[in-house]
Amino acid sequence: MRVLGVDPGLTRCGIGVVEAGAGQAVSFVDVGVVRSGPDVPLEQRLLTVAEEVERWIARHRPDVVAVERVFSQHNVRTVMGTAQASGVVALAAARAGLPVAFHTPSEVKAAVTGEGRAGKAQVTTMVTKVLGLDTPPKPADAADALALAVCHCWRSPMLDRMAQARARADELAAVHRARLAEARSAQDGGAPTAAAQWAAARAAAERSGGAWTAAARPDGPRPPAIGRSPGARRPTVGAARAGAPGRSAAGEGTRAGVRRDAAGDGIAAGPGARRAGAAGTPGAAGRPGTSERGPSEVPGSVPPGTTAGRKGTGR
Repeated sequence: MRVLGVDPGLTRCGIGVVEAGAGQAVSFVDVGVVRSGPDVPLEQRLLTVAEEVERWIARHRPDVVAVERVFSQHNVRTVMGTAQASGVVALAAARAGLPVAFHTPSEVKAAVTGEGRAGKAQVTTMVTKVLGLDTPPKPADAADALALAVCHCWRSPMLDRMAQARARADELAAVHRARLAEARSAQDGGAPTAAAQWAAARAAAERSGGAWTAAARPDGPRPPAIGRSPGARRPTVGAARAGAPGRSAAGEGTRAGVRRDAAGDGIAAGPGARRAGAAGTPGAAGRPGTSERGPSEVPGSVPPGTTAGRKGTGR
């Protein structure tokens, strides 16, 4: 690959040609400087630069043109002149059908010297050593043009790989977006909505003879509870215990008292002791406990008034 490097400028415009070999091998081809006087009109100076660049392109037949990218400086007038010369060089390359690559000064210095803040003397020394020149190229604009060409020779493989990776990533992203759009369209067309699901559930309930609640939702009515009428309420745990036979709070207290009696005095707690209530045993509401059967009717219990009976009542 043959690279034409251009360091744009109106007073001095450096031009250098470098041939890239295998790996990082580069060889020197030609170098020069285009000059124009400051007293010449601007359009004539730009015409001089354009014509000279076209002659170099026709003479050396490069594959690409590398131009230094203009960056901000304190001297606005110098920046404007450099930008104008850079545009003229890019136009000449485009007319010849050549691609143009732009590199910043820090990129060029880092590629040639390994330091992005290197001075012009370091750049000139490294260009002389890399290209195997007998004498350093002068002026500094010529060395900068050769450095631009060398930088592009070394950076272009990486730039090409990055461009290929970027193109591949864009292609994969486009395929992914197309698949997502296809999946969303299939989901919208094939999957039923929430309102459709509620309507189907309501129709199934009406066919089976079940009741349907009148509560409305934004996406449709709520289906009825299975095995329960619409107005029924679930019984609480306390109500279930209160309704169960032999499970009153008084019975629980009597059962505990009889067990303590049996443990203390050797009185056997018969089967009826689980449901029997003793006089004086506090009930669920603080009243004396009662049960379905009296204490005298419980087999194995002691009638009230005896010592064992008083002990059994917990007094």
